[in-house]
Amino acid sequence: MTEGASPYVSSARITVLGVQPGDPPFRIVEIDGEVVSTARSMTDVIFTAAALGITIHDLDDPGEVRWVGGSKFHWRAS
Repeated sequence: MTEGASPYVSSARITVLGVQPGDPPFRIVEIDGEVVSTARSMTDVIFTAAALGITIHDLDDPGEVRWVGGSKFHWRAS
């Protein structure tokens, strides 16, 4: 597959994966491709990034945060 044929992948440093079942449900947070924490809210994502020296200016900017399996408001398992 050539570069032009590959699907677009966000260049965001922060990726928040889909909701995982638990009590309470949580999402896995990756930074630069490495799992760094779990989050139970948007605030957890912001605090995790800040702890690693990253400031999130806009949670809706796909260049900053990539939300997989639901938006920043999706925190319950389906």
